[in-house]
Amino acid sequence: MSKPDFQQTELSHSEIARYSRHLLMPEVGLEGQKKLKNARALVIGAGGLGSPISMYLAAAGVGKIGLADYDVVDRSNLQRQTLFSEADIGRPKVEAAQERLNGINPHVEIQLHRTWLTSGNALDIIRNYDLVIDGTDNFPTRYLVNDACVLLKKPLVYGSIYRFDGQVSVFDSQRGPCYRCLYPAPPPPEMTPSCAEGGVLGVLPGIIGSLQASEALKLILGIGEPLIGRLVLFDALGFRFDELKLRKNPNCPVCGEHPSITGLIDYEAFCGVPAVDHDARLDAAHRITPQELRARREHNPDLFLLDVRDPHETDISTLGGYLIPVNELERRLEEIQNRREN
Repeated sequence: MSKPDFQQTELSHSEIARYSRHLLMPEVGLEGQKKLKNARALVIGAGGLGSPISMYLAAAGVGKIGLADYDVVDRSNLQRQTLFSEADIGRPKVEAAQERLNGINPHVEIQLHRTWLTSGNALDIIRNYDLVIDGTDNFPTRYLVNDACVLLKKPLVYGSIYRFDGQVSVFDSQRGPCYRCLYPAPPPPEMTPSCAEGGVLGVLPGIIGSLQASEALKLILGIGEPLIGRLVLFDALGFRFDELKLRKNPNCPVCGEHPSITGLIDYEAFCGVPAVDHDARLDAAHRITPQELRARREHNPDLFLLDVRDPHETDISTLGGYLIPVNELERRLEEIQNRREN
């Protein structure tokens, strides 16, 4: 980690009382707490992982915490995103998160970036921080964040979750491999369902996000053995931790000996999938609400509605459409070829 220019900021009496359990530890102590107070950490994503990451960084006294997210709070978030409550539904996540984090620790500054992270703004945002913690859930943003951190020589604390499994590592191209050394190319789009599509055990992001927060604090304090060159795998069902050794790839296109990527690229084209939920990009002309659909079906009882979800999804809710799971659609096209809206 490139060392920030720590100021010798004194701690107030309130802060000394607040951080007393840190101050008792020789690995932290007063000087370590000052390092935390003067550190600048960027959390990308204020969701399942971003919740425990930002809450523990704030509680620990990290002086400036950036939050980058454009989404709003949805009821389905509350099963795992502990930053939010029922009262926050519909609010921008970063604004609701700022309120919660200031309630945890009024001594920290929360910097909001209510925007999608893109090739056009990532470098300008990230360069203002000492380290980055990745709480995203899509491959285009992961590659974007990795490449930006390599170009800016910033350490990146990585985490990912899916159903019952999680991963954690620290990518620092100055001392070890980067994300591209581990995953040179993204998997095929059909092989990368998101948590929204495949689900996630609600407690899992709390476990993985807490591990990420721990790695971030170690990097700031300069203590312990950070997960540079190591990937930790967690299986919640079997309660097993495994560790893989990672090596820097000398042929890596971004951090290798002769990099071919010297600037940010089009990551959606590279990964073959959008960086954000497709529904979030549809304008009003291409959307229809359940209320609008009901009105159309009342006006036209012969309106044909095709439901391409899996049966276990229709068990949760259904609008009464004709069910053909998407993986069966091609071989069952004859069932719908003669159906059309009158």
